[in-house]
Amino acid sequence: MIELTMTEQFTLLAIGLLNSISFVLFFLDKEKAKKNKRRISEKTLFLSAFALGGVGAWVSMYAFRHKTKHLSFKLGIPLAGLLTSGVVYSLLR
Repeated sequence: MIELTMTEQFTLLAIGLLNSISFVLFFLDKEKAKKNKRRISEKTLFLSAFALGGVGAWVSMYAFRHKTKHLSFKLGIPLAGLLTSGVVYSLLR
């Protein structure tokens, strides 16, 4: 079993929360798109992904088939997911 310091535990918890927020933001934007309502900006979606919420954004993007045709999202969100995964890996190493 991996022993983590309180700081590492808090960091992992924060990363989990950030991924949940990214996941929800993509979901909400998809719902707003369906209803022709004011959308969440692409800048906000990318910011949430690169603020260590990349895995949540990546999963949400494909779970809801949202932004999957945009090249910037097809390349940028997986990159953010890899960044997030790398940070988590380095904490658990």
